Amino acid sequence: MASDVLDFLDRDQLGAAAARIAKTLRPGDALALSGDLGAGKTTFVRALVRAMHGSDVPVSSPTFIFRQRYDGTPPIEHLDLYRIDDPADAAELGLEEAFGPDRITVVEWPERLPGLLPAGAIRIRIEGAGDEPRRLQIER
Repeated sequence: MASDVLDFLDRDQLGAAAARIAKTLRPGDALALSGDLGAGKTTFVRALVRAMHGSDVPVSSPTFIFRQRYDGTPPIEHLDLYRIDDPADAAELGLEEAFGPDRITVVEWPERLPGLLPAGAIRIRIEGAGDEPRRLQIER
């Protein structure tokens, strides 16, 4: 498993890192995006969608709806598992349908449902929050 660490100071640099990662993604890829509240997970997804689809469609955390889809080529599925307390809840929501060979799936708070992610998911951890410097750890 390859691992990279990027240190950066602000949201612009986080967005630039997301854009670089976007260039390496292919349909069927899944990303596990971890970090504390306020680390910039949704900011990362916003920059990823912008880089892949070339647009500034509104991207917000699907905390209360659990799943958001951004149409484009390829479509991007955005899951937020923060409010999942019981794995049985996920089965009722049909979250496994967000994964497929024709799309890219990004999962915030993947540690809430570790069995949901496919083997080979790219794991990205954002350390730092608020005005703190950030560190991005990427494991492929």
